Order: sequence, then structure tokens, then C-alpha cells
Amino acid sequence: MRIPASKYPVERFTLPNGLRVVLTPDRAAPVVGVAVVYDVGIRSEPQGRTGFAHLFEHLMFQGSENLEKLAHFRHVQGSGGTFNGSTHFDYTDYFETLPSNALERALFLEADRMRAPRLTEENLRNQIDVVKEEIRVNVLNRPYGGFPWLRLPPVMFDTFANAHDGYGSFEDLESATVADAADFFDRYYACGNAVLAVSGDFDVATATELVERHFGDVPARPAPVRPDFTEPDLTSERRASYEDRLAPLPAIAAAWRVPDPISDLEGYLPYVVLAEVLTDGDASRLVERLVLRDRSVTSVGGYIGFMGEPFAVRDPTALVLQAHLPPGGDVDKVLRTVEEECARIAADGLAPDELSRTQARMATHLLRDTDAVLGRALQMAVLEQQRGEPELLNSLHTLIGEVTEEQIVAAAGQLVPSRRAAVEVIAGGAK
Repeated sequence: MRIPASKYPVERFTLPNGLRVVLTPDRAAPVVGVAVVYDVGIRSEPQGRTGFAHLFEHLMFQGSENLEKLAHFRHVQGSGGTFNGSTHFDYTDYFETLPSNALERALFLEADRMRAPRLTEENLRNQIDVVKEEIRVNVLNRPYGGFPWLRLPPVMFDTFANAHDGYGSFEDLESATVADAADFFDRYYACGNAVLAVSGDFDVATATELVERHFGDVPARPAPVRPDFTEPDLTSERRASYEDRLAPLPAIAAAWRVPDPISDLEGYLPYVVLAEVLTDGDASRLVERLVLRDRSVTSVGGYIGFMGEPFAVRDPTALVLQAHLPPGGDVDKVLRTVEEECARIAADGLAPDELSRTQARMATHLLRDTDAVLGRALQMAVLEQQRGEPELLNSLHTLIGEVTEEQIVAAAGQLVPSRRAAVEVIAGGAK
């Protein structure tokens, strides 16, 4: 299916201190998006420091070299802007959307905390308590908390980097010291480990001068050596189950390894499309079969990566399918049905228009997600960080359109039980 490329301009340069910069001007509306992405995520955490990447995201909002606590909030919101940060498997990001006349303010704020966040005992203890409360609210006291993104990796993977709980244990969090935080900052929050992306209404020459003014004197520190996340593929099925005392219905999640998203994009993309062929919309294979016909599940979804970020994740990652079942539902029957549908694609191919319909919908979603200046800045920052190709944003949707039926058929043939990891939720809440 032929899908035209988009034409967002991309300007790239690197400051002497190692900071990579991506500028994407668009004068359509008086708004700018600013994103800073650091090449440190859950998988980079050292043993004994589970949850530290997320904890540090919180600490970066607690004041900086020239700003007191909460000043970042006040300056962004006082300009009519919004802000946030988030922690992922392979990176941590910080971002703002502001009126274009507040661009310099955003650059100053990000440079100031890149230079020196306020790492004090008070801030550390306070944010440890905040993260612990998040774990209580989002995982421990919520039905299906951490399912499947925290529960499935330790079934599929063996190494600490890939398998550990990225939210963190209370013991690890409580034992963290200011010295630990300072070491984490020095190691991972170096200019050489970061990308700054700006998208929206600005003049490139002016924005370049502002970036140099505010970030140019941030002390240079090289990027750390990235840990090796490599693991062999599964050669036999792995299964696990656990009781969720709050879950009202049983659930199942299964995952299969996929090709390296960075070094083998051509081999990887068919799996990205296959996940959508199987689960996106009422006409998709598994929704039609499991939900509408067999009624063996109440919902089913599929995506790439445990956080559903197909173009923001490194190897190893997986195609994930998850489903919730009615009371007394048969998990093994659901998994057998998935096997049957994948085998049917591998043997018989796709129905007429099945692939083109899916590709059109995926392209629409990709274009919509980067239509806003902040979505564009975030995507380009991660593409620069992980691939050195921010301009790939202009062609990701066209590459989706180039995936062939033969490639989908071959990918479906790889979703076999011997390569599968699965975790079952036993519904305790039904009692």
C-alpha cells in the first residue's frame, strides 16, 4: 500500500559538550514543544536500585541550580504551558508545550536541571515516599496492577536488566542515599547521554543561538557504556500464574520475541503490523474470533513492547497479546485459539483488503500522534537517541505501508507455543 511521506524539516547539530540537538520548525501555530530525552531507563538500573530510573524522574522536578522547589512548575504554567516527564524501558523524557514566545524559558529550565538538580536528603526522602505511594495506587491496590508489563518480563527473560520490577521494591527505594542519586546523575544525566528536540513555531537561527546560550556551558560528561541487554530466544514455552486478590475476572498475557527494532527494522515491521492485524478493531482476527464469535474473552489487545512503544524500544522486546476472560474462562482454550489463528494466517494468508485496511489505520494513528508539536519533538528525540535518524519520523508510516502479505505470513508462522512466554491472572476478586 503506497502512503506518501510527510515533510517535516529536520535540523541536527551537536554541541561541543556532546548534547545532540534536533530542531523541527513549523510556523503553522504559535506553539512549541520541547523534549529532553536521556538514554537511561528501567533496563539501565543497577542491581539493588530497582525503581531508581523512575525515582530520579521525580527528583528532576525538585528544584535545580538556580531554581527552588516547584519553580519549574510555576514558570511553565505561568507561561500558559504544560509539562511532564516519564520513565520507559530504554529512556527517560522531560517535556513542555508552551506558547512560542516562551521557548527561551523552557530551554533555560531544562538546561538548569541538566546542569545540577537539587539532590538533597529532604527531596530524596519525600520523593521516595511519593514513588512508594504510586506503587500502592497503581500496582498493589489496583485490579490487574502491573499486568502484564511488570508480570510478563520475568517469565520471558532471565537477566536482571530485562526481568526486574521497574517500579522498584520498597527495600531498594528506602535504602537509596543522596550519594547514590548523585552518582546516578553523574553517570546517566550527562550531556553526551541526552538529546534535546524542539518542534513548532521558531526561527532555526534564533533557536540555535538560544540552545547554545543555555546549554553550551553545561559541563561535558561522556555517555556511559550502555549495558548489554542481549538474551537468547526461548526454545520452549514458559508459563506462570498468580492470584490477584482485586481482579474480578481471569486474564492471560502471552509474548513472543521479535527481531531487533534498531538493527533489523525491515524484519521487525511485519510484527508491528501483525499485532494490529490480530487485534485492532472488530474486523481483526482475534477480536472477531475470541470476542464476537466464541465469546471466550471479554476483550483482547495486541502491541509491541511491554509499554506498547514500537518505535521507542531496543532489543530484546516482544509482541504481546493480552485478554480478559469471563468468569470461569478457559485460558488454555484462548491460547489454542491464538495458535489456530496464527497458523491460519501462515497457511492461508490474509483476506482481501485485510492488510491494506490495517496499514491505513496504522498510518493514520502515526500521523495523528506527531501532528501536535510535542508529539513530534518526543518522537524525533527518541529516534535520534536510539537510531541517529530523527528524520525517520517522516517515513515510518510509509514503511508500514510497504510491509507485504508474505512478510506477515512469515511473522505469523513464528508465533508458536515453543517461543511463547505467558502469565495468567487468577481472579481473587471474584470470591
